[in-house]
Amino acid sequence: MVASSSADYIIFRDFLEDACGIILGDNKQYLVSSRLNKLLAQEGISNLKELVQRMQQVSRRGLKERVIDAMTTNETLWFRDSHPFEIFKNKIIPELQKERSGSLRIWSAACSSGQEPYSLSMMLEEYRVENMGGLRSSVEIVATDLSRTMLERCKSAEYDGLSLGRGLSNERLKRFFEPTVDDMWRVKPEVRQRVRFQALNLMDSFSLLGKFDCVFCRNVLIYFSAELKMDILRRIHSALRPGGYLVLGGSEGLSGFKEYYEMVQCHPGIIYRAI
Repeated sequence: MVASSSADYIIFRDFLEDACGIILGDNKQYLVSSRLNKLLAQEGISNLKELVQRMQQVSRRGLKERVIDAMTTNETLWFRDSHPFEIFKNKIIPELQKERSGSLRIWSAACSSGQEPYSLSMMLEEYRVENMGGLRSSVEIVATDLSRTMLERCKSAEYDGLSLGRGLSNERLKRFFEPTVDDMWRVKPEVRQRVRFQALNLMDSFSLLGKFDCVFCRNVLIYFSAELKMDILRRIHSALRPGGYLVLGGSEGLSGFKEYYEMVQCHPGIIYRAI
């Protein structure tokens, strides 16, 4: 176990919130210990105060990234909650096809190990086939995450059988994946080619990402303070083209943003349209 006092834990907790916005409760010492014990042993660090001191050194940027990677929840599924992806294929894409000219741009924020952006690309491929090639516009999916380690895994587009069994049907496995060595499966090129991965801390500016027609920002805002959540939602609005859509997680919602978004009931599910 990490040998740290309550004061050391508070120092680490404040550092983590400043670095990436994640808020830890008052009684999460065990969680921190379980996720950082191995890393601290490798680095010869005895407590959380010493860890923060080292991360604050310019030369230890790599250590900071490893700590944030360890503390970030990277739990995800293929087609998680299912209905947001059905809404994407059956409502959002057809409407955007009618309303927009030129290419469409989708943003998958906090993409973790890549299941969400690849699931979106699979839905686009299904839409194209079901509409006899009727995906008129080219579509780019920009997938961002804080963790560079996770992004490298995403770019490889390779997954083991255990991860593929979480939300992926056998039919989609056969249709959108090809077997590789060591019992791994790789996303097929027609799905991969739409997705571009990029490192981004949601606390930083979104301006270099450009404008989007749809943003998926699901199951990440719950880890942030109310103030940071409101700031991110305002900046997502600025990144959306007028009439673009925002899709949040099932336990996330908007209040106090009537001048930015209008709620759209989809039965089941709720999405938001930028005003």
